[in-house]
Amino acid sequence: MTEPATVNLTKAAPTVSLDKHGVTSGLIKVNLNWTSPQAAARRTAGEARGLFGRIRASLRSATARTVDLDLGCMIRCADGTKTVVQALGNAFGAVDRFPYVALDADDRTGSRAVGENLVINLDHRAEFQKLLLFVYIYEGSGDFRGLNAVVTLTSDRGDRFRVVLDECPPQAHACAIALIKRQKGELVIGREVRWFTPQDGPGVQDVIFRAYRLGMKWTPGRK
Repeated sequence: MTEPATVNLTKAAPTVSLDKHGVTSGLIKVNLNWTSPQAAARRTAGEARGLFGRIRASLRSATARTVDLDLGCMIRCADGTKTVVQALGNAFGAVDRFPYVALDADDRTGSRAVGENLVINLDHRAEFQKLLLFVYIYEGSGDFRGLNAVVTLTSDRGDRFRVVLDECPPQAHACAIALIKRQKGELVIGREVRWFTPQDGPGVQDVIFRAYRLGMKWTPGRK
């Protein structure tokens, strides 16, 4: 049996209907993967040839910083209920009960081969109005440039929908990745890749909430 092809959500083709792909139930995994500057520097050191090459690579490795990216999901339900799933505040959610969205772990370095993953239970799709996938830098790099961040949504049967977090402006420390919403009875994924910088406001989540008019209130927290 041939595996379903990967659908790349781009500026030219930013939306896709899950229903039209037959993805109407079961679990869909949202994976965030990136390359930390520290890991990239280690690879460069391993590939360096000659004494001076090794010295230069060693210096780059010593100055590279670990980056902690946090994947999250802002949820607005059909009944008006609103919540967020994210590592901050240990709001990891749950798949088998409200909010039917869960974060599996907090990858603080980008060294986990599987990255960070959210799982969305589409068996409860009727309860979802909007699901906004977002990511922000909790600690480390000043912005997303050079991190090669990619988000892939994969259904139980292997359908893959991919969003590359490209064209990052300087100082961008957060990104609204994609918006999953009900549209004419279907669930549609829309590529956003909308970047936010410190100039947009001090609280990343609060800035994103307001930008998408999700009607949530945010209080600062730590993990």
